[in-house]
Amino acid sequence: MRIERRFGPALRVLGFAACVAGCHAVSAADAQTIVEEWASVKVPPPPALKPVTIDPKVTALVLLDFNQQTCNEQRRPRCVASIPKVQRLLGAARKAGLPVAFTLGGGGKPADLPATLAPASGEPIVSSGVDKFRNTDLEHFLRSKGVTTVIMVGAAANGAVLYTASTAAMLGFKVIVPVDGMSADSAYPEQYTAWHLANAPVISPAMTLTTIDEVKF
Repeated sequence: MRIERRFGPALRVLGFAACVAGCHAVSAADAQTIVEEWASVKVPPPPALKPVTIDPKVTALVLLDFNQQTCNEQRRPRCVASIPKVQRLLGAARKAGLPVAFTLGGGGKPADLPATLAPASGEPIVSSGVDKFRNTDLEHFLRSKGVTTVIMVGAAANGAVLYTASTAAMLGFKVIVPVDGMSADSAYPEQYTAWHLANAPVISPAMTLTTIDEVKF
């Protein structure tokens, strides 16, 4: 009895804490993961697409992996469908005097690029994995031209576009991504990539999402 009178309040507190901890453990065990919640996830609103006016003195255009191994009717018809718009963007960029660079993916060679997007003399072509800055001279080329802003289009949205644009942002470049100039196997990876670029920590402040028609020179 003496022990109960002396330690009773403390024991009651400990008992309450144990109950709370037990309830929390049960709650944590019952919590759903994204696997269980997958079908009920609500699609967020689309990111804002903003018109941009380019400063040709500090801006470059990079065309990512339009070679036939990664941009063809069988594997990625959405990429093929984007080529006419990208061709207009390329023509406008060259007319404005922007530096232009090309990348290759999937083991492609320069000859595998479509004739409408063929590199001009002096426009470099680099080949790498999904991050086109890795083990290439792309950053050196951009820095040598005084570039601080990069426009990126290409395939795949969830591959070369996502990773190369993210690295560009982390290297200190401002990045412009026309969403109708990036493509994937289906609409969902394009949607995801647009959301990611607009919302991811560190990189999103450097990103501007737009459309090809909203890019003015």
